[in-house]
Amino acid sequence: MTSSNDIRQTIIGSVFALCIIVLTILVVQRFFLPLAWAGVFCIATWPLYLRVKQTLGGRSLAASLLMTTLIACLLMIPLLVGADQAGRQASTLAAWIATANNDGIAAPPALLKIPLIGTYLHTWWQATLAQPRGLTHLFSGGSATRLHSASEVLRRFGGELAHRLIDLGFAFLCLFFLYKNGDALHAQIERVGMRGLGAQRWQRYASRIPTAIRATVNGLVLVGIGEGVLIGIGYSIAGLPSAALWGAATALLAIVPFGAPLVYLAAAGLLAANGASGAALGVAAWGSLVLVLADHLVRPNIIGNATRMPFLAVLFGILGGVELFGLVGLFLGPVVMVMALTLWREAAA
Repeated sequence: MTSSNDIRQTIIGSVFALCIIVLTILVVQRFFLPLAWAGVFCIATWPLYLRVKQTLGGRSLAASLLMTTLIACLLMIPLLVGADQAGRQASTLAAWIATANNDGIAAPPALLKIPLIGTYLHTWWQATLAQPRGLTHLFSGGSATRLHSASEVLRRFGGELAHRLIDLGFAFLCLFFLYKNGDALHAQIERVGMRGLGAQRWQRYASRIPTAIRATVNGLVLVGIGEGVLIGIGYSIAGLPSAALWGAATALLAIVPFGAPLVYLAAAGLLAANGASGAALGVAAWGSLVLVLADHLVRPNIIGNATRMPFLAVLFGILGGVELFGLVGLFLGPVVMVMALTLWREAAA
Protein backbone atom coordinates (compact mmCIF):
# COMPACT_ATOMS: atom_id res chain seq x y z
CA MET A 1 0.00 0.00 0.00
CA THR A 2 1.34 3.40 -1.00
CA SER A 3 1.81 5.74 1.93
CA SER A 4 1.03 9.46 1.89
CA ASN A 5 4.75 10.17 2.18
CA ASP A 6 5.43 8.19 -1.02
CA ILE A 7 2.66 10.05 -2.84
CA ARG A 8 4.05 13.39 -1.65
CA GLN A 9 7.54 12.44 -2.82
CA THR A 10 6.19 11.37 -6.20
CA ILE A 11 4.36 14.67 -6.65
CA ILE A 12 7.38 16.71 -5.57
CA GLY A 13 9.63 14.66 -7.86
CA SER A 14 7.27 15.18 -10.81
CA VAL A 15 7.06 18.93 -10.22
CA PHE A 16 10.83 19.09 -9.85
CA ALA A 17 11.34 17.22 -13.14
CA LEU A 18 8.77 19.43 -14.89
CA CYS A 19 10.54 22.58 -13.68
CA ILE A 20 13.85 21.27 -15.02
CA ILE A 21 12.26 20.48 -18.38
CA VAL A 22 10.65 23.93 -18.66
CA LEU A 23 13.88 25.71 -17.69
CA THR A 24 15.84 23.61 -20.17
CA ILE A 25 13.42 24.52 -22.95
CA LEU A 26 13.74 28.22 -22.09
CA VAL A 27 17.54 28.00 -22.06
CA VAL A 28 17.95 26.16 -25.38
CA GLN A 29 14.95 27.52 -27.30
CA ARG A 30 17.25 29.69 -29.45
CA PHE A 31 18.91 26.51 -30.72
CA PHE A 32 15.79 24.46 -31.49
CA LEU A 33 15.92 25.21 -35.21
CA PRO A 34 19.62 24.32 -35.74
CA LEU A 35 19.14 21.19 -33.61
CA ALA A 36 16.08 20.16 -35.63
CA TRP A 37 17.99 20.59 -38.90
CA ALA A 38 20.92 18.62 -37.48
CA GLY A 39 18.56 15.84 -36.44
CA VAL A 40 17.05 15.67 -39.93
CA PHE A 41 20.48 15.55 -41.57
CA CYS A 42 21.73 12.95 -39.10
CA ILE A 43 18.77 10.58 -39.47
CA ALA A 44 18.68 10.95 -43.25
CA THR A 45 22.38 10.16 -43.64
CA TRP A 46 22.90 7.75 -40.74
CA PRO A 47 23.28 4.62 -42.95
CA LEU A 48 25.98 6.43 -44.93
CA TYR A 49 27.69 7.47 -41.69
CA LEU A 50 27.78 3.85 -40.53
CA ARG A 51 29.43 2.80 -43.79
CA VAL A 52 32.00 5.60 -43.50
CA LYS A 53 32.68 4.64 -39.89
CA GLN A 54 33.19 1.02 -40.87
CA THR A 55 35.56 2.07 -43.67
CA LEU A 56 37.58 4.11 -41.18
CA GLY A 57 37.98 1.15 -38.84
CA GLY A 58 35.25 2.13 -36.39
CA ARG A 59 36.76 5.52 -35.55
CA SER A 60 33.66 7.56 -34.74
CA LEU A 61 35.50 10.87 -34.32
CA ALA A 62 37.07 10.73 -37.78
CA ALA A 63 33.83 9.49 -39.38
CA SER A 64 31.80 12.26 -37.68
CA LEU A 65 34.22 14.94 -38.82
CA LEU A 66 34.32 13.60 -42.38
CA MET A 67 30.53 13.32 -42.68
CA THR A 68 29.93 16.78 -41.21
CA THR A 69 32.49 18.28 -43.59
CA LEU A 70 30.95 16.46 -46.55
CA ILE A 71 27.42 17.67 -45.79
CA ALA A 72 28.69 21.20 -45.12
CA CYS A 73 30.39 21.23 -48.53
CA LEU A 74 27.30 19.86 -50.28
CA LEU A 75 25.19 22.63 -48.75
CA MET A 76 27.63 25.52 -48.68
CA ILE A 77 29.23 25.27 -52.13
CA PRO A 78 25.94 25.78 -54.05
CA LEU A 79 24.95 28.54 -51.60
CA LEU A 80 28.29 30.29 -52.04
CA VAL A 81 28.12 30.02 -55.81
CA GLY A 82 24.59 31.42 -55.79
CA ALA A 83 25.60 34.18 -53.36
CA ASP A 84 28.53 35.09 -55.59
CA GLN A 85 26.28 35.32 -58.64
CA ALA A 86 23.67 37.30 -56.74
CA GLY A 87 26.29 39.55 -55.12
CA ARG A 88 27.52 40.73 -58.49
CA GLN A 89 24.09 42.14 -59.23
CA ALA A 90 23.02 42.91 -55.64
CA SER A 91 23.18 46.70 -55.83
CA THR A 92 21.27 46.80 -59.13
CA LEU A 93 18.66 44.34 -57.86
CA ALA A 94 18.25 46.18 -54.55
CA ALA A 95 17.77 49.51 -56.33
CA TRP A 96 15.21 47.93 -58.63
CA ILE A 97 13.27 46.40 -55.70
CA ALA A 98 13.17 49.71 -53.82
CA THR A 99 12.10 51.68 -56.90
CA ALA A 100 9.55 49.06 -57.93
CA ASN A 101 8.01 49.07 -54.47
CA ASN A 102 7.88 52.84 -54.19
CA ASP A 103 6.68 53.64 -57.71
CA GLY A 104 5.07 50.43 -58.91
CA ILE A 105 5.88 48.27 -61.94
CA ALA A 106 4.07 48.96 -65.17
CA ALA A 107 2.26 45.95 -66.58
CA PRO A 108 3.99 44.67 -69.74
CA PRO A 109 1.67 44.85 -72.78
CA ALA A 110 2.85 41.36 -73.78
CA LEU A 111 0.70 39.93 -70.97
CA LEU A 112 -2.40 40.64 -73.05
CA LYS A 113 -1.06 38.37 -75.79
CA ILE A 114 -1.03 35.29 -73.52
CA PRO A 115 -4.00 33.07 -74.46
CA LEU A 116 -6.79 32.41 -71.96
CA ILE A 117 -5.22 34.04 -68.90
CA GLY A 118 -3.57 37.12 -70.44
CA THR A 119 -6.39 39.53 -69.62
CA TYR A 120 -6.65 38.25 -66.06
CA LEU A 121 -2.89 38.55 -65.49
CA HIS A 122 -2.83 42.07 -66.90
CA THR A 123 -5.76 43.15 -64.70
CA TRP A 124 -4.17 41.60 -61.60
CA TRP A 125 -0.81 43.26 -62.35
CA GLN A 126 -2.49 46.66 -62.83
CA ALA A 127 -4.36 46.33 -59.54
CA THR A 128 -1.35 45.23 -57.48
CA LEU A 129 2.19 45.50 -58.78
CA ALA A 130 1.54 48.58 -60.90
CA GLN A 131 0.42 50.54 -57.84
CA PRO A 132 2.80 52.34 -55.46
CA ARG A 133 3.74 49.95 -52.64
CA GLY A 134 2.48 47.11 -54.82
CA LEU A 135 5.25 44.78 -53.75
CA THR A 136 3.85 44.99 -50.22
CA HIS A 137 1.35 42.33 -51.27
CA LEU A 138 4.23 39.93 -51.77
CA PHE A 139 5.73 40.49 -48.32
CA SER A 140 4.34 39.36 -45.01
CA GLY A 141 3.61 41.94 -42.35
CA GLY A 142 3.79 44.86 -44.77
CA SER A 143 7.58 45.09 -44.43
CA ALA A 144 7.88 46.16 -48.05
CA THR A 145 6.38 49.55 -47.21
CA ARG A 146 9.63 50.51 -45.47
CA LEU A 147 11.98 49.60 -48.32
CA HIS A 148 12.68 53.18 -49.40
CA SER A 149 16.25 52.81 -50.71
CA ALA A 150 18.64 50.28 -52.19
CA SER A 151 20.93 50.56 -49.15
CA GLU A 152 18.04 49.62 -46.86
CA VAL A 153 17.21 46.60 -49.00
CA LEU A 154 20.86 45.47 -48.86
CA ARG A 155 21.04 46.08 -45.10
CA ARG A 156 17.92 44.02 -44.41
CA PHE A 157 19.08 41.24 -46.70
CA GLY A 158 22.55 41.22 -45.13
CA GLY A 159 21.13 41.02 -41.62
CA GLU A 160 18.85 38.09 -42.53
CA LEU A 161 21.71 36.34 -44.33
CA ALA A 162 24.03 36.68 -41.31
CA HIS A 163 21.32 35.31 -39.01
CA ARG A 164 20.76 32.28 -41.27
CA LEU A 165 24.50 31.60 -41.53
CA ILE A 166 24.82 31.57 -37.74
CA ASP A 167 21.96 29.06 -37.51
CA LEU A 168 23.63 26.96 -40.20
CA GLY A 169 26.92 26.97 -38.28
CA PHE A 170 25.19 25.78 -35.11
CA ALA A 171 23.40 23.09 -37.15
CA PHE A 172 26.74 21.72 -38.38
CA LEU A 173 28.13 21.79 -34.84
CA CYS A 174 25.09 19.87 -33.54
CA LEU A 175 25.35 17.46 -36.46
CA PHE A 176 28.95 16.58 -35.59
CA PHE A 177 28.06 15.67 -32.01
CA LEU A 178 24.93 13.78 -33.09
CA TYR A 179 27.10 11.63 -35.33
CA LYS A 180 29.77 11.21 -32.66
CA ASN A 181 27.36 10.33 -29.82
CA GLY A 182 24.57 8.89 -31.97
CA ASP A 183 24.87 5.29 -30.82
CA ALA A 184 24.74 6.19 -27.12
CA LEU A 185 21.91 8.68 -27.67
CA HIS A 186 19.91 6.13 -29.66
CA ALA A 187 20.28 3.55 -26.88
CA GLN A 188 19.14 6.07 -24.25
CA ILE A 189 16.12 7.11 -26.34
CA GLU A 190 15.23 3.44 -26.84
CA ARG A 191 15.28 2.78 -23.08
CA VAL A 192 13.23 5.87 -22.25
CA GLY A 193 10.73 5.15 -25.03
CA MET A 194 10.20 1.51 -24.08
CA ARG A 195 9.89 2.46 -20.42
CA GLY A 196 7.24 5.07 -21.21
CA LEU A 197 5.25 3.39 -24.02
CA GLY A 198 6.10 -0.26 -23.67
CA ALA A 199 8.44 -2.21 -25.92
CA GLN A 200 5.90 -3.24 -28.56
CA ARG A 201 4.28 0.16 -29.04
CA TRP A 202 7.64 1.97 -28.97
CA GLN A 203 9.05 -0.26 -31.71
CA ARG A 204 5.95 0.32 -33.81
CA TYR A 205 6.45 4.10 -33.79
CA ALA A 206 10.24 4.34 -33.60
CA SER A 207 10.78 2.20 -36.68
CA ARG A 208 8.66 4.52 -38.84
CA ILE A 209 10.22 7.88 -37.93
CA PRO A 210 13.62 7.37 -39.64
CA THR A 211 11.85 5.90 -42.68
CA ALA A 212 9.58 8.94 -42.91
CA ILE A 213 12.47 11.39 -42.69
CA ARG A 214 14.62 9.59 -45.27
CA ALA A 215 11.69 9.18 -47.66
CA THR A 216 10.80 12.85 -47.29
CA VAL A 217 14.38 13.94 -47.91
CA ASN A 218 14.51 11.80 -51.05
CA GLY A 219 11.08 12.90 -52.23
CA LEU A 220 11.57 16.61 -51.59
CA VAL A 221 15.26 17.34 -52.06
CA LEU A 222 16.14 14.94 -54.88
CA VAL A 223 12.92 15.56 -56.81
CA GLY A 224 13.32 19.32 -56.25
CA ILE A 225 16.83 19.23 -57.69
CA GLY A 226 15.51 17.25 -60.66
CA GLU A 227 12.79 19.85 -61.24
CA GLY A 228 15.36 22.63 -61.11
CA VAL A 229 17.61 20.90 -63.65
CA LEU A 230 14.80 20.13 -66.10
CA ILE A 231 13.14 23.55 -65.87
CA GLY A 232 16.59 25.18 -65.96
CA ILE A 233 17.19 23.52 -69.32
CA GLY A 234 13.98 25.19 -70.47
CA TYR A 235 15.29 28.56 -69.25
CA SER A 236 18.48 28.07 -71.25
CA ILE A 237 16.62 27.11 -74.43
CA ALA A 238 14.29 30.11 -74.01
CA GLY A 239 17.29 32.45 -73.78
CA LEU A 240 16.60 33.65 -70.23
CA PRO A 241 19.52 35.67 -68.81
CA SER A 242 21.36 33.93 -65.91
CA ALA A 243 19.51 30.68 -66.65
CA ALA A 244 21.70 28.73 -64.20
CA LEU A 245 20.82 31.08 -61.34
CA TRP A 246 17.11 30.86 -62.20
CA GLY A 247 17.42 27.07 -62.31
CA ALA A 248 19.07 27.01 -58.87
CA ALA A 249 16.27 29.19 -57.47
CA THR A 250 13.70 26.85 -59.03
CA ALA A 251 15.37 23.80 -57.46
CA LEU A 252 15.42 25.51 -54.06
CA LEU A 253 11.73 26.44 -54.11
CA ALA A 254 10.76 23.15 -55.76
CA ILE A 255 11.60 21.45 -52.45
CA VAL A 256 8.28 22.89 -51.28
CA PRO A 257 5.34 21.39 -53.22
CA PHE A 258 3.97 23.95 -55.68
CA GLY A 259 6.87 26.30 -54.89
CA ALA A 260 8.51 26.05 -58.32
CA PRO A 261 5.75 28.07 -60.10
CA LEU A 262 6.80 31.16 -58.17
CA VAL A 263 10.10 31.06 -60.07
CA TYR A 264 9.26 29.76 -63.52
CA LEU A 265 6.18 32.00 -63.83
CA ALA A 266 8.33 34.97 -62.79
CA ALA A 267 10.85 33.92 -65.44
CA ALA A 268 8.03 33.69 -67.99
CA GLY A 269 6.85 37.14 -66.94
CA LEU A 270 10.35 38.54 -67.45
CA LEU A 271 10.55 37.03 -70.91
CA ALA A 272 7.10 38.40 -71.75
CA ALA A 273 8.11 41.85 -70.50
CA ASN A 274 11.09 41.72 -72.88
CA GLY A 275 8.81 40.91 -75.80
CA ALA A 276 9.57 37.17 -76.02
CA SER A 277 5.97 35.99 -75.68
CA GLY A 278 6.61 32.63 -77.38
CA ALA A 279 9.53 31.85 -75.09
CA ALA A 280 7.44 32.92 -72.08
CA LEU A 281 4.65 30.55 -73.04
CA GLY A 282 7.17 27.77 -73.60
CA VAL A 283 8.75 28.25 -70.17
CA ALA A 284 5.34 28.37 -68.45
CA ALA A 285 4.10 25.25 -70.28
CA TRP A 286 7.33 23.26 -69.75
CA GLY A 287 7.50 24.24 -66.08
CA SER A 288 3.89 23.24 -65.53
CA LEU A 289 4.44 19.86 -67.22
CA VAL A 290 7.50 19.11 -65.08
CA LEU A 291 5.63 20.28 -61.97
CA VAL A 292 2.62 18.05 -62.62
CA LEU A 293 4.75 14.97 -63.25
CA ALA A 294 7.05 15.59 -60.27
CA ASP A 295 4.55 16.75 -57.64
CA HIS A 296 1.66 14.45 -58.57
CA LEU A 297 3.44 11.27 -59.68
CA VAL A 298 7.08 11.00 -58.67
CA ARG A 299 7.12 12.72 -55.28
CA PRO A 300 3.98 11.11 -53.75
CA ASN A 301 5.17 7.68 -54.88
CA ILE A 302 8.62 8.10 -53.32
CA ILE A 303 7.27 9.33 -49.99
CA GLY A 304 3.97 7.45 -49.90
CA ASN A 305 5.38 4.05 -50.87
CA ALA A 306 8.11 4.21 -48.22
CA THR A 307 5.84 5.47 -45.44
CA ARG A 308 2.57 3.83 -46.58
CA MET A 309 0.84 7.20 -46.50
CA PRO A 310 -1.85 8.32 -48.97
CA PHE A 311 -1.20 11.36 -51.14
CA LEU A 312 -3.33 13.75 -49.08
CA ALA A 313 -1.56 12.76 -45.87
CA VAL A 314 1.81 13.45 -47.52
CA LEU A 315 0.60 16.79 -48.86
CA PHE A 316 -1.00 17.90 -45.59
CA GLY A 317 2.07 16.84 -43.63
CA ILE A 318 4.44 18.85 -45.84
CA LEU A 319 2.35 22.01 -46.19
CA GLY A 320 1.06 21.94 -42.62
CA GLY A 321 4.58 21.31 -41.33
CA VAL A 322 5.90 24.36 -43.17
CA GLU A 323 3.06 26.47 -41.78
CA LEU A 324 3.76 25.35 -38.21
CA PHE A 325 7.54 24.85 -38.04
CA GLY A 326 8.90 26.82 -40.97
CA LEU A 327 11.19 25.26 -43.57
CA VAL A 328 12.25 22.40 -41.28
CA GLY A 329 8.56 21.48 -41.14
CA LEU A 330 9.00 20.02 -44.62
CA PHE A 331 10.53 17.02 -42.85
CA LEU A 332 8.87 17.21 -39.43
CA GLY A 333 5.32 17.46 -40.82
CA PRO A 334 5.39 14.04 -42.55
CA VAL A 335 6.81 12.51 -39.36
CA VAL A 336 3.80 13.82 -37.43
CA MET A 337 1.45 12.43 -40.07
CA VAL A 338 3.21 9.04 -39.97
CA MET A 339 2.73 8.87 -36.20
CA ALA A 340 -0.91 9.96 -36.55
CA LEU A 341 -1.61 7.27 -39.15
CA THR A 342 0.19 4.68 -37.02
CA LEU A 343 -2.01 5.64 -34.05
CA TRP A 344 -5.12 5.45 -36.25
CA ARG A 345 -4.22 2.01 -37.61
CA GLU A 346 -3.42 0.85 -34.11
CA ALA A 347 -6.82 1.99 -32.87
CA ALA A 348 -8.65 0.53 -35.89
CA ALA A 349 -6.89 -2.86 -35.70
